[in-house]
Amino acid sequence: MRTLYHFHGGIHPPSNKTQSTQVAIARAPLPSRLIVPLHQHAGEAAKPIVQVGDHVLKGQLIGMPDGFVSSAVHAPTSGTITAIDMQLIAHPSGLPNLCATLMPDGKEEWVERKPVDYRSHSHAELQQLLRMAGVVGLGGAAFPSDIKLRIGKQKITTLILNGAECEPYITCDDMLLRERAAEIVQGAEMLRFMLDASKVLIGVEDNKPEAIAALQQAIADSGMNHEVVAIPTIYPGGSAKQLIRVLTGLEVPSAKLPTDIGVQCFNVATAYSVYRAFAQGEPLLSRIVTITGNVRQAQNFEALIGTPIDELVALGVALPDTNGYIMGGPMMGIPLPAVHVPVVKATNCIIAASAKLFPPPLPAMPCIRCTRCVEVCPADLQPQDLFWFAQSREFGRAQAFSLFDCIECGACSYVCPSHIPLVQYYRFAKSEIRAREHDKQLADQARERHEYREHRIEREKQEKTAKLAVKEKAAQAAKLNSLQPPTPQQQAELADLEAHRAHIRELAQSGVEHPDEGIAKS
Repeated sequence: MRTLYHFHGGIHPPSNKTQSTQVAIARAPLPSRLIVPLHQHAGEAAKPIVQVGDHVLKGQLIGMPDGFVSSAVHAPTSGTITAIDMQLIAHPSGLPNLCATLMPDGKEEWVERKPVDYRSHSHAELQQLLRMAGVVGLGGAAFPSDIKLRIGKQKITTLILNGAECEPYITCDDMLLRERAAEIVQGAEMLRFMLDASKVLIGVEDNKPEAIAALQQAIADSGMNHEVVAIPTIYPGGSAKQLIRVLTGLEVPSAKLPTDIGVQCFNVATAYSVYRAFAQGEPLLSRIVTITGNVRQAQNFEALIGTPIDELVALGVALPDTNGYIMGGPMMGIPLPAVHVPVVKATNCIIAASAKLFPPPLPAMPCIRCTRCVEVCPADLQPQDLFWFAQSREFGRAQAFSLFDCIECGACSYVCPSHIPLVQYYRFAKSEIRAREHDKQLADQARERHEYREHRIEREKQEKTAKLAVKEKAAQAAKLNSLQPPTPQQQAELADLEAHRAHIRELAQSGVEHPDEGIAKS
């Protein structure tokens, strides 16, 4: 029996998960069109390598990774590229991004798929394969998985698979664990191999007994030594740092990564995608999405990346009083700018909202210093202090109080009796600090360029002065040489020349031609 530890704080909001776990995962039908963003992962956007009018096959590369932190993008089905332009996507800013629009032909014709034996490849080769397969973290961050596997000289002792799924309403990982546990276990072994980890822990909240049983059976059938650990149901127990604390008792230091303490963490859906990439040669083309909330039939669907959300939500039949949609959970999700935006790799849940399910927020009142936010903060911060610093724009002091250790889980806002949107203030402060640091970097770069230019101009000036000095010295030397008396040999040559000239003059006066002149005339 593994000893479990506790992290500070946490809350127990209503789970609202049973609505979408009553039926099995269904495959969403082929949509009328697919809008595939080229930037649906952390880092740099993929570079389009197709043109309007091109016919593509399912799984064909349409976006090449561009930059160190980037990932490939593929055609989710066969069809024709009808547009490559800026379109609205699921993002808090509501700004458009570059997307490729694909009109399916209904044939689902695949490119050639090439499964690989991961044990016969180097770690670097496997990382490149995942990069080109477009595999990213499916727990929400969408960070390229190949980057998380590039650990350098750090020794990873423990691989943690995150199956906690602590946020209300979301059940995509739960259903994936129930129905495809064997593939997840194989994917975990592939990740363990690439990390050279000595053990694998799969953390699942204890309110998911079916998923735990399926994993345990899959591990027994595989003969592997992975360990399934049932952890207490508490939000945000699925956050990486908190899950690591619960399973290992280790604390990830401030401003550090899990790899700094010998641990790496992946979502269970990411492990499943790794399995598909290696064992079946399939890039990341689809994912499980929970459709829930104010719908007639909540359910999980396997949807192609790029599926318009309005077509996906229609499968759950949104009720008439639906007034908006949230991508993600109610705690950390984002309101969608429009219902026609596409499913992306980070889309794990779509919640149809209504005034009954999500009443309008009450007006914020002054902080009463009750410290309830301090009690529930899983990062053990001082949320009320961070709020005051953010509100007064004292960003330096906010950083000194470990602002960037905040995981933006929303627990503080959830318990605040004054209804202060605390997380919004933290996000504002973080964005301002990042903007200032970016401006400072640009200013530093501009100063360095200016200093280099001044140094270059001064160097060129010195080089020019040195060249002029050399020329002047050479000229002075030549002048001095011209003023020196001729040598005896030079004097004899001058005397012969003068005698020759005198002889020519005498001949000219006497009217006799010089022999050389006659020759010239003839």
